[in-house]
This record gives sequence, structure tokens and C-alpha cells, in this order.
Amino acid sequence: MSNKRVVELREKLQGKGLSAMLVASPVNRRYLTGFTGSAGYVLITLNESYLLTDFRYMTQAPQQAVGFTVVEHGPKVMDTVKDLLAAEGITSLGFEQDHVTYGVFSTYSEQLAPISLAPITGLVEELRIFKDAEELSIMQRAADLADQTFSHVLTILSSGKTEREIDLEMEMFMRKHGATSSSFDTIVASGERSALPHGVASQRVIQGNEFVTFDFGALLDGYCSDLTRTVALGNPDPKLKEIYDIVLEAQLHALDHIKPGMTGREADALTRDIISRYGYGEYFGHSTGHGLGMEVHESPRLSKMSDDVLQPGMVVTVEPGIYLPGLGGVRIEDDIVITETGIHILTSSSKDYTVL
Repeated sequence: MSNKRVVELREKLQGKGLSAMLVASPVNRRYLTGFTGSAGYVLITLNESYLLTDFRYMTQAPQQAVGFTVVEHGPKVMDTVKDLLAAEGITSLGFEQDHVTYGVFSTYSEQLAPISLAPITGLVEELRIFKDAEELSIMQRAADLADQTFSHVLTILSSGKTEREIDLEMEMFMRKHGATSSSFDTIVASGERSALPHGVASQRVIQGNEFVTFDFGALLDGYCSDLTRTVALGNPDPKLKEIYDIVLEAQLHALDHIKPGMTGREADALTRDIISRYGYGEYFGHSTGHGLGMEVHESPRLSKMSDDVLQPGMVVTVEPGIYLPGLGGVRIEDDIVITETGIHILTSSSKDYTVL
């Protein structure tokens, strides 16, 4: 059976004058093969596709890695790689420089000699940028679970509980409903901590009359969702309601105007210009968004430095924010798919100003 991802990777290899590539990244390994085990390497040549793993996975791997030749590697993995390359007369090998430490590279060099090693970057990641229908279906389910988790949060959130207690409830809910785990360390940032863009849940006791920001996602069948909502408890400082309205205006404006062909820099300006116009530009210090998929941060980037061009099939976040030290902050985030004509929004939780 032909693997479209392998075919496209071979085309990229040929474009670089290479006839073989070794994939060490666990995420890239799963993307290419479907294999969910914790150990293994993928070796792609112009003629063969190998999954090398150990004894523990010799039953599982052939079931998942359809179309791949599964090889139980020897005590030294690179000895097996060298033998497979020699069988095809291959004398040079590309490797993922972004996923290989200097120590591992030294091992490659020693054990694969005289095969020459060619550092390459981003080849599999460039394929992962564009999601196919099956991937989008999974990502929709991951987004749905994030939405369901937020609905659950609204039923349990109250003053007197710690951020960690709420975080644990969210994690349990996601796992009970099919997630492997959360996409990343869940952010539950209350009160003045909501001014921390990455305020991972702490032992702080949630109070009344303050904001709470939730930034979280579900890792479901290998794919991530990423949702942020900010809610009010009691009667917070009116300044917080002011910045909530500004962030929401900026986010909705971006969702209305993002389209294929736009650069990441142009998409970022859709939110940044509005926030700056209200005088809060210095309090919005991160990018508007990022790519999303098997990892929670992928290409493309929606930032003021990004020349990435948005194209159909890409999934990105849109997440402007304003953070006022000592008072609190607001971030609102959705996951979207770039389409031929605009966007499709995967997440659907209400963004109305919510007071509990």
C-alpha cells in the first residue's frame, strides 16, 4: 500500500540530493507510520520504508505501521541501519538535526562510518503543516472535548478552591472522555496571576471579584486542541472588563478577516493593531497564534516576525491577550482551519463575558 506521506518525503529528499533519511523524532515517527510505541526509528530510502524497533513491539508494530518493513534492530541500532543502507548501496544519510543531540550525532558518526551524514531540518514537519481529512476529523474531536471540558469547568469553579484542584478536575474529565492526556500543562491563572501569560496552575486559592484564565487542550488520538477562555468571579475591577472587551474585539476581528494567502505577520496585525489602538500594545507581548497538530506548537506562526503564508489545510490558533501586572489579564483563543475561502472554527465555547 502506498503511503502518501512517505511518497512526499521521498520527493523532498530527492530535491536535496539525498537517497535516505533517518527519523528519530517520536512525533514524526508516528506521523509517518502510525506506530504508537515508545521506541523506534524510521528509515526511508528511495525504494524501501523501514520501521526499526525492539522486541517489545514486534507484534504491535506490524499491525500499526502498514506498508512498512518492520525490523527488530540489534543491540546497536546504528549497526542495523548501516546494514540496511549497505544492502541498497547507499553511502549518505540525512538525519533530523533538530532532534539529535551532539552526543547522539557522535554515536551516529562513529557507528555508521564511512557513511556520510547530512543534517536536514523540517522535512517531515513541512508535511505535517497540512492536515488531511482524517487529521481534521480527529482535531475536531479534540476541540469538541476541550469545549466540553470548559463547560464542565463552569459547573465546578468557585472561590475557595485552588487552581490545582480545578486543573485536576479538568485533567480527569478529559481523560475520562477519551484523551490520552492534556495537550500541555494546563494554565489556571486567577486574580493577579491571570496577568501571567503562562500561569500554570498553582496552589493559589481562587478568590471572589477576580478573573480566572483557562488555557488548556486535549491530546486525543495523537492530536492536540488548544482553548483559552477568561471568566469573572463576582465583581472584578472595571478595568478588567474593559480589557476583556478589547481582547474580544481583536479576536473576533481576526476571525472575520484571516484568509488564505495572508502572511503570519498580516494575521498578527489584525489583533495587534486593535489592541495598540486602545493603548494596550505594550501589554500584548506574545504572538497572535501558532500552528497546531500533533504538537501544540507547530508551524506556521502568526507573529509580527512571520512571513509564513497561510494556506488551506493549515490549523492555527488565534489568541490575543492583554496582561496588566498586579491586576490581571485576559486571553481568548480558538483553533481554526484555513480553508479555500477563509476559515473554519473548530472550537465553539462561548466568548460572552461570563460572571459566576
